Amino acid sequence: MSKARHVLPSLADEGGLSRYLAEIKRYPVLAPEEEYALAKRLHDEGDRDAAHALVTSHLRLVAKIAMGYRHYGLPLADLMAEGNIGLMKAVKKFEPDRGFRLATYAMWWIKASINEYILNSWSLVKIGTVAAQKKLFFNLRRLKARLGHYDEGDLSPELVAKIAKTLKVREHEVVMMNRRLAGPDASLNVPVGEDQTMDRMDFLVDDRSNQEDAYVEREEKRIGRQLLRDALATLTERERRIITARRLSAEPMTLEELGGEYGVSRERVRQIENRAFEKLQASVRKAAKAMGRPIAPMLMPAIA
Repeated sequence: MSKARHVLPSLADEGGLSRYLAEIKRYPVLAPEEEYALAKRLHDEGDRDAAHALVTSHLRLVAKIAMGYRHYGLPLADLMAEGNIGLMKAVKKFEPDRGFRLATYAMWWIKASINEYILNSWSLVKIGTVAAQKKLFFNLRRLKARLGHYDEGDLSPELVAKIAKTLKVREHEVVMMNRRLAGPDASLNVPVGEDQTMDRMDFLVDDRSNQEDAYVEREEKRIGRQLLRDALATLTERERRIITARRLSAEPMTLEELGGEYGVSRERVRQIENRAFEKLQASVRKAAKAMGRPIAPMLMPAIA
């Protein structure tokens, strides 16, 4: 079989975005029975043609998901490329006899791949160390828009207070995050493509949740909570107390505070925390691997 037949559409740069989006629309959406047959061929026989058909038929899904992350100041082409990597991992690991569609399964891998790329690209030190801060990072722009604030300048004290209460973070964290995210966004009216006849806005996808998206999100949260509960259960009582207070709390306790609570030095608390963190990581990753899933995005604070 010619290797060229398995080449994906080119996504080399932002200038070729319109051409890429037009090209991926040419790949047909698979009916359930077609998808199952292809997935069985790949799973049972390692058929590369089947793998290529499964990947290309879901490139539009990657584009739709990547559009939802377009406000983080990173090239949309890069977001799509990272999402495509997640899609290919999903196709490789997909087990058709489990009874659900590839799109439902692939969303986990696509979002996980894009989330990891964004966090690594931003190289934030404090941002994202606990669940509430990562929630702030990924939801601030959307919440601002919902509250009718579209400027990139500083927020009013009233708006800061409302956002902080909604996302359960401190007000100064909202202010600092807003300033970090206030970098220049690409205009939606900038012409794209070689012929420059269409604007970026022409390719925006409606990212409001449909029923399938809502179901996947609920399942993601449910399974994520269960994985984390099971992992915490593998720790000793002291390890669980320390890792919860240090890594899973919106207001982490200091080493000195926990040292006083247990009558040990701050260095001893640090050692216990690190050991518990490693055990938690290993437990979550093992359980997620057994399920054939990547680490769920909501678990990133615990295992990143």
